[in-house]
Amino acid sequence: KKSIISMILSVHMFFGAAMASLTHNPILALLLALLGHYFLDLFPHVDYAVDNLKQRRWSKAWPEMVKVGLDILGGFFLIFLFSDREIVFYLAGMIALIPDSLTLISKIYPNQILAVHDEIHTKKIHFLKEKQIPMFWRFATQITAVFASIIILS
Repeated sequence: KKSIISMILSVHMFFGAAMASLTHNPILALLLALLGHYFLDLFPHVDYAVDNLKQRRWSKAWPEMVKVGLDILGGFFLIFLFSDREIVFYLAGMIALIPDSLTLISKIYPNQILAVHDEIHTKKIHFLKEKQIPMFWRFATQITAVFASIIILS
């Protein structure tokens, strides 16, 4: 079953940049960006399908790669529009993608270390993923994250 909405990467990136703006310490900023990803994943949402990537069907994965690439560009654009454009905000946006990147890598190249992260990220933190939560609320969490990011960055 394909999803029509997701906690898109650009939202994670934008929120990561917003979290980074809460401190002047670059190490703490990047840590807050990483933790911000897990925080957002606690709320109801679904992820867009990247099944061809997960199953290493590279010849069919181009549309998914384009979608992911455009999503990441969207995150950089949001950071550009609403931040002071300091490099730490762009780095924070990229750091905020690490959890989903690790989950995808664990699907493509399974190993024990990534399996531990995958268990925590997809089973514990995404505990609402399989619940029957109306799409309105799944949209609302992402819209709220974007508006919160704008407020924090202002």
